[in-house]
Amino acid sequence: MLNIQLIRSEPQAVRQALERKFADVAQLDRLVAIDEKHRGLLVELEALRAERNAASKSIGATRDPAERQAKIDATKATSDRIGELESVVSGIEKQVRELLLALPNLPDDGVPFGEGESANRVIAEESEKPTFDFEPLPHWDLADGIGLDFERGAKMSGSRFYVLTGELARLQRALITWMLDVHTRDFGFQEIYPPAMLKEESLLASGHLPKFRDNLYRDAEEDYYWIPSAEAPLANLHRDEVLPAGTLPRRMVAYSPCFRREKMSAGRDVRGIKRGHQFDKVELFVYCEPEDSYNELDRLVEQARELPRRLGIPHRVLELGTGDLDFKATKAFDIELWAPGCGEWLEVSSCSNVTDFQARRANIRYRSEATGRPRHPHMLNASGLGLPRTLIAVIENYQRNDGSVRVPDVLLPYMAGTSTIGAESVLSGGQR
Repeated sequence: MLNIQLIRSEPQAVRQALERKFADVAQLDRLVAIDEKHRGLLVELEALRAERNAASKSIGATRDPAERQAKIDATKATSDRIGELESVVSGIEKQVRELLLALPNLPDDGVPFGEGESANRVIAEESEKPTFDFEPLPHWDLADGIGLDFERGAKMSGSRFYVLTGELARLQRALITWMLDVHTRDFGFQEIYPPAMLKEESLLASGHLPKFRDNLYRDAEEDYYWIPSAEAPLANLHRDEVLPAGTLPRRMVAYSPCFRREKMSAGRDVRGIKRGHQFDKVELFVYCEPEDSYNELDRLVEQARELPRRLGIPHRVLELGTGDLDFKATKAFDIELWAPGCGEWLEVSSCSNVTDFQARRANIRYRSEATGRPRHPHMLNASGLGLPRTLIAVIENYQRNDGSVRVPDVLLPYMAGTSTIGAESVLSGGQR
């Protein structure tokens, strides 16, 4: 949530920043107008309260009965007007909050300007693309031989669902466990196992509501939403708390299933398991002091890049332009892995600095060591990494001519002796 004081003091600068992000500035205009009305009513309300307090003291000092009654009647009229204004002010405060919740975070001044993906730019690319002595296949053409079952997934749950079987299921589990181990053992992040369902107030705090309501799955009878990623619960972990001085940064990692109602159409971009309604992800999340957040962003990017380096998979880093920034982000970088069978780069991580945007919504503060006063921390998030696209990259980069897949060396300790995934991992029994 944006700072209302910033909007009041620099409305034109805020407008220009929102325009750079291609946001609806009409919402800002409505907010400014309603907030101005709100402040005017507060002035009137405080004046009436002061008048009533003075009148109450005067009544006590008045001896003449008629004069005393006249003052009592006048004070009652003032109290009635105060009650009316308090009701109006309460309604306007609700409108102000709703408009604030609908406004996106402002982009950093250094973010490249451009609509959609047009301004995104590759700032780093590492490792050469692999060469094969055969034509590499996309993962969907390897599916039957390695234990990727589209038919049974669709039979149970509909389109965009699938089943991983045998050693391929173990490979996905190995990736998740290995990534958690890297982040906790090598980078000192604290592992968190969060809820996969949250109440509406939590998703308002994380910034997923109201903007992304249509993309979230919700329980029809109770106030529960299935999380779109572990970012949402981690942003709420310290909601309505003041963190003690000297306890930042707090760096956390969490594995979770993720659920999104993505609108998908047929075509190359959605073939296989690249996009689905349910997927797994390892999430990185940081609470830090405002002065440190851009250093923490660089740290997150490098930490996420360490995973494809160790897997031996080519990757590249994109700096996102203003038109492709997430609603909550002020600056972000995407990390993509090369998938030779698909013949494309697949996004597996988006590393974002959301500054104090989520902390304001969640009412999270920390006590400054320098001043002792509470401040809003800055918060950052990154995938470290997202499945199933990381799994796709492993399958396609490590495929062999016979349709089997070699297990990357770093994952061998997690595979219970399995070094190759082939036809033996297919679910046995039944007619296909």
